[in-house]
Amino acid sequence: MTLLHAQRHVQRALLLGLACSGSVALQAAAAQDWPTRPIRLIMPFPPGGATDANARALAKEMEPLLGQQLVVDNRGGANAIIGSDILAKATPDGYTLMHVSVAFAINPSTHKKLPFDTVRDFTPITNPVVGQGSLLAVHPGLTARTVKELVALAKKQQLTYSSPGVGNVLHLIAEAFSQRAGIRMLHVPYKGAGPALVAVLGGEAQVMVAPALVAMPHVKSQKLRALGYSGVKRLESLPDVPTIAEAGVTGFHMDSGWHAWFAPAKTPHSIVQRVYDAISKSLQQPKLREYFLAAGYQPTADPPAVFQKNFQSDIRRWAELVKLAKIQPE
Repeated sequence: MTLLHAQRHVQRALLLGLACSGSVALQAAAAQDWPTRPIRLIMPFPPGGATDANARALAKEMEPLLGQQLVVDNRGGANAIIGSDILAKATPDGYTLMHVSVAFAINPSTHKKLPFDTVRDFTPITNPVVGQGSLLAVHPGLTARTVKELVALAKKQQLTYSSPGVGNVLHLIAEAFSQRAGIRMLHVPYKGAGPALVAVLGGEAQVMVAPALVAMPHVKSQKLRALGYSGVKRLESLPDVPTIAEAGVTGFHMDSGWHAWFAPAKTPHSIVQRVYDAISKSLQQPKLREYFLAAGYQPTADPPAVFQKNFQSDIRRWAELVKLAKIQPE
């Protein structure tokens, strides 16, 4: 290499270094000023489900703390995969975030191929709430009025149950219940908890493991009959509904997993921390806490570093449950 070539090589390296450092400086400055405009909150399920309702309730409390509007963008389909893919491809500037159920951690086990890497392409922020259980509900026209009667009926005839999609946590709870009870019901997947619930209300399906938040009003109006609750203890807002274990399926209990917030990979830590702080402070508001507790959700919000570790272990945990439920990847 000649002296002239060497000098040009050094100059190019210096220019590249200055460009990179300038880019980092601009990103840091942008992160410090964040947010200066509305934030898009991807909801990878249709309106009407518990995940959607929880996201909107939390976002409303967060807006004054962030000083900007959180615009919920419903992108339902494929058990949260469509919405998650949008987030994976978004610019990591804090202006596109996602509130999603634990289905996000289950999808790697129920799908042979995803359009993104669940660990590499996202930044876990926190788990605002953890569901303590779900309701085992039936259409009121069904003769079964208890869990034992439902089991007996399912052994005599083919019953159908709806869910928000293959591999959704409600699907897993229903399959785990069926296995423990020694029955086999026909699974009918829908594009979200809202449509799955409408199917049971309309008689298209007979049974559903449903989020208490969306099922409760229909149970109280007698448009649905709640036979049991999958949690360890009874739901305080429906004290007359026994746990499934109490109702005859001894030892059965299963939580409904977390709802969590994610950002695209490489989102600046300062932005992640600001989002976490806003979530954590919002959950301290008495009305919001009461809202979640009444629906069977425990306000949680682990710090980002803690949730990031737990998230990866949750992927492995749910993979084991998928195998136990004998769900074949699509």
